Amino acid sequence: MTLFHVDSDIRKAETLPAEFYTRDDVFEASKERVFSRSWQWVGHAPTVVPEMRAVSPLTLLKGLLNEPLVLSKQANGEVHCLSNVCTHRGNLLVAKSGSPRQLVCGYHGRRFDLDGTFRSMPEFDDVEGFPRPCDHLKRFDLKEWAGHMFTSLDPTFSLDGILHAMEERVGFLPLEDFTHDPARNRTFEVAGHWALYCDNFLEGFHIPFVHPDLNAAVDYDQYTTVLFDHCNLQIAHAKGKEDAFDLPQGHPNDGEDVAAFYFWVFPNMMFNFYPWGLSVNLIEPVAKDRTRVHFRSYVHDSALLGQGAGGDLDLVEHEDEAVVESVQRGIQSRAYTTGRFSPRREQGVHHFHRLLASALAEKG
Repeated sequence: MTLFHVDSDIRKAETLPAEFYTRDDVFEASKERVFSRSWQWVGHAPTVVPEMRAVSPLTLLKGLLNEPLVLSKQANGEVHCLSNVCTHRGNLLVAKSGSPRQLVCGYHGRRFDLDGTFRSMPEFDDVEGFPRPCDHLKRFDLKEWAGHMFTSLDPTFSLDGILHAMEERVGFLPLEDFTHDPARNRTFEVAGHWALYCDNFLEGFHIPFVHPDLNAAVDYDQYTTVLFDHCNLQIAHAKGKEDAFDLPQGHPNDGEDVAAFYFWVFPNMMFNFYPWGLSVNLIEPVAKDRTRVHFRSYVHDSALLGQGAGGDLDLVEHEDEAVVESVQRGIQSRAYTTGRFSPRREQGVHHFHRLLASALAEKG
């Protein structure tokens, strides 16, 4: 597969070329080299595993990785992310959420504890060298922050620094008290490459041209991007104090009228904090020209819904979709190859493209 190069100096760098977004082999390579090796949001613990001895099956990145997993909460409150595949013959173990004392395979009766430990198997008395370590359910790394759970099949970077960066900016909020509002759940189908959607998210450059209402709420001249190893933060400042956070003394943005903290985590997760709460945006690649976007809202102050930068998120989404789909059509032109970055406005996109080029170059 062709390797891609994005210069570390944004003043000299070119964007990823059109072929990154249009080639089948690049899209296929991203499954293992980008997505199986990165972290993914898998749920909000109070919603997904609310009780002791709770289990909740899920498919990691449905349509792309299609990895069957199950979140399992033991009686002591510890939560695990396990393979949802029986180690006997590969049957799916858990079909629906529940509160079992053990995981029991419905095919041949193999049993596991809620932490994935093999417990028993009928008709296996004469099997030699059994059970082996591989007869336990595979356990995947699970990180939890403010009730939000993340897992990875084979992580190549730590989530700790990312969570620290988020905690530093929004840890003053009562995050554990944020409440999921299912009425605000949204799923959008976008006729465009998943990375084009992320490209668009990662810069405020387009706000005056694409989002007139959002542009009226934020101070474009103060729009700021802060880079971390595998995530970045965009800070939108409000034009009026009434639509801004009440930041505590000593906060990194103390004295500023911040309307929103937009966190992006490589490669496809967004955590957007507004004075009213949090919008989690999950970007699921379906095909090289089709993307599924999930919005999940966690409300802190319902009286602030509909105001400021976090006002009409549906409108902003539809405006973003229109431009992403336009770019999707444009990059297929024989006249377009690659572009350049604005050093002031597109640091986040440059950062993303360098991470993608690096991930695709890794082998294993």
